[in-house]
Amino acid sequence: MQFHPSTVHTRIDTPLGAMVLSASEAGLNGAWFDGQRHQPTPDAWPRATQHPVLLAAQEQLLAYFAGARERFALPLDLSGGTAFQRAVWQALLAIAPGATCSYGALAHRLARPAAVRAVGAAVGRNPISVIVPCHRVLGHAGALTGYAGGLPRKSALLRRESALLELAA
Repeated sequence: MQFHPSTVHTRIDTPLGAMVLSASEAGLNGAWFDGQRHQPTPDAWPRATQHPVLLAAQEQLLAYFAGARERFALPLDLSGGTAFQRAVWQALLAIAPGATCSYGALAHRLARPAAVRAVGAAVGRNPISVIVPCHRVLGHAGALTGYAGGLPRKSALLRRESALLELAA
């Protein structure tokens, strides 16, 4: 992952643990739970508690966890990934709250049906947890697999979104 030189960060507390949020001039470029796999060390970036994108991300994430928001409206900077990773991350944004899909189905959506493992690797490298909803991707036959933030968090996010759908029905 390459991060823009203007990247800044902040930390927030959520019901699923502390998170690091980062942003560049172009938008939010990171949201990681503490201890998440592939999380960069944010110490190299200046701390910016009043950055407008970071403030908006914090507000929207806390509203999401409180059950008051199901979609995010933030400028995203996904430029740090490869072209293939960016395509996968964009495809993740199309998975609706409360919906899931398999890694295989995601590979088919990208017209790369033989690239299931590569899709899985790109999903695992998603730098913007929760907001770019990699937690909505499941293994074969709905198996709960592969979440860089930990399977208990993935399960909690999916339960939270299912509960919201049931309330809305």
